[in-house]
Amino acid sequence: MPFINSKISVKMTKEQETELKNFLGEAIRTIPGKSESWLMLGFEDEYKLYFRGDASQPMAFVEVSVYGGENKQAFDALTAQICEAFNKILGIAPDHVYVKYEAVSNWGWNGGNF
Repeated sequence: MPFINSKISVKMTKEQETELKNFLGEAIRTIPGKSESWLMLGFEDEYKLYFRGDASQPMAFVEVSVYGGENKQAFDALTAQICEAFNKILGIAPDHVYVKYEAVSNWGWNGGNF
């Protein structure tokens, strides 16, 4: 039950969105027990972001929510992959990407909770 929401300061083309979607669908496997079959993604491009009081550089804030416990080692590895992808696909420098993780113990789906 992972959800990855990306707030991105630049405009994304449909091709970039598809490439990022495909990349994140593979990268989520970095977290044990997670796969694209349960992954939900959200992209908010042209989002107003400021870093160090400046909005002149491309940047992104990525939120990764997962059902279950924390896995620091997997989260570290996923952060590296996310930063690499956002740099390669959108030209956002890794030092302008924040990634927030949240392990969720209650997750609702299909009229009930896990």
